[in-house]
Amino acid sequence: MPPAFPERAAWGTAGSLRAWQQQALESYFSTGPRDFLAVATPGAGKTTFALRLARELLERRVIAAITVVCPTEHLKRQWAEAASRVGIRIDPEFQNAQGRTAKDFHGVAVTYATVAARPALHRNRTELRKTLVILDEVHHAGDGRSWGDAIRESFEPAARRLGLSGTPFRTDINPIPFVDYEEGADGIRRSRADYTYGYGPALADGVVRPVIFLAYSGEMKWRTRAGDEITAALGQPLTQDQTSQAWRAALDPKGDWIRQVITAADRRLTEVRRGVPDAGGMVIATDHETARSYAKMLREITGQGATVVLSDDPGASKKIKTFGESEDRWMVAVRMVSEGVDIPRLSVGVYATSTSTPLFFAQAVGRFVRSRRRGETASVFLPSVPTLMGHAAEMEVERDHVLDRPRREDGLDDDLLEEANRQRDTPDVGEELPFETVEASARFDRVLYDGGEFGTQAAAGSAEEEEFLGIPGLLDPEQVTQLLRQRQAEQQAALRKQRTAEPEHTLAEDLQALRKELNGLVGAWNHRTGQPHGVIHNELRRTCGGPPAAQASSEDLRNRISKIRDWAAKRS
Repeated sequence: MPPAFPERAAWGTAGSLRAWQQQALESYFSTGPRDFLAVATPGAGKTTFALRLARELLERRVIAAITVVCPTEHLKRQWAEAASRVGIRIDPEFQNAQGRTAKDFHGVAVTYATVAARPALHRNRTELRKTLVILDEVHHAGDGRSWGDAIRESFEPAARRLGLSGTPFRTDINPIPFVDYEEGADGIRRSRADYTYGYGPALADGVVRPVIFLAYSGEMKWRTRAGDEITAALGQPLTQDQTSQAWRAALDPKGDWIRQVITAADRRLTEVRRGVPDAGGMVIATDHETARSYAKMLREITGQGATVVLSDDPGASKKIKTFGESEDRWMVAVRMVSEGVDIPRLSVGVYATSTSTPLFFAQAVGRFVRSRRRGETASVFLPSVPTLMGHAAEMEVERDHVLDRPRREDGLDDDLLEEANRQRDTPDVGEELPFETVEASARFDRVLYDGGEFGTQAAAGSAEEEEFLGIPGLLDPEQVTQLLRQRQAEQQAALRKQRTAEPEHTLAEDLQALRKELNGLVGAWNHRTGQPHGVIHNELRRTCGGPPAAQASSEDLRNRISKIRDWAAKRS
């Protein structure tokens, strides 16, 4: 049965397996490979597939032991709990000092760091018994060349190796162990998966939820170390340094931006819980200090405490499990729940971190997309930052790990240069530019959904914002699109009516308003396409005629506004 078979395939066939899981199993056993890489979108059920495969291999006596390697301590326990439900006994407490585990267990769950600390020990364990090695989120095996070497040394003797990933791409060029790379016509080697199940097919099957991204802009003011005060509008065209600092100001608990966005997210959660009573929300924070501040903010906003999960907390795994089984509204966490953690009731997220890599973004959003029944939607609130807007627009784009990059004749690599600039200017990985937040206020910017953009800018707490926050939490993807278009049409009609009723302005005021509207649309088009602002303006001039925007007449500006709106409508 193909993965996209309608109606029943996505909801459990072939012994409670989803159709994609059954097809991946058939693909595996048709060849019985030593190495197999399964790439499935976060929330699709990679763990279930892997454990069913392991059960089959144990019963066929192809293997006698199992080693699960995963990124975090919490995931070790999550794997052990899932394995116990299918009769596989995994020891999640194994440590290198033990050397071996009790005979009661079929195998162990360890972290990549544990393996890298003593590869010879794990090689010896692998050689003693015919072992299946499950490399969960296998892209982590390339986190450093030493890690990759340790994974190869430890598990080269394994009878079978199964690589799993929801995001097989990396921003570096370290090869991932036991992954095949194929050279394309352009001479670049890319990772090759043996089975792929992307977000698009999973969404069509009802395996994952559609994601509604609610983006917020706003006015930011901060003071530099030199004492200068700088004001900038998040969501408007800014330099990279300005974007970085405006972003940090927005996330600063001392400002109003994050409070207004969390308040909006809580109103959205209330609406979702009308149809999904146990729906939960999670704020993903940059660091421990801000996580605690956000939790305090949530208590003030909701009157209820929030579960705070920090990476150095020895009780973190228990907190995550308790939250997942409760009906509590909010969790606040830093990085440790961005990948692999299974809390299916999470439906609303606030992306309140300055981490901007595509891998982290995809994994973070993946915490909200796991579907339990048809009609559930996920809502993720985020700053109107070009990098994040680009990631949101590319949710359905399939990626592979690129091992090579083409070189320019002058020896410079555009991609590496761009990455270096990003690292220097993005606050999660670069040098922090010292500043003090003076003011930060939020404005509802727009909704991104299924490659389209909806809504017009509105004040936080306004009726226009509420129309999008109040979208029902149980809707099919087509219904979401239809409702978003309806909301946008109503708002645009109201704006036209308002303009007609407003008193006449001077010609200078009208021209200023038209230029501001045009620049806003150009900025939005830049977010969507990546085209530079100058290129967009030039194309509008070429299509519509007339001088540059600074000298253009009101008629010229209206024509360009109409043209760029046409582009947006056609792309949606």
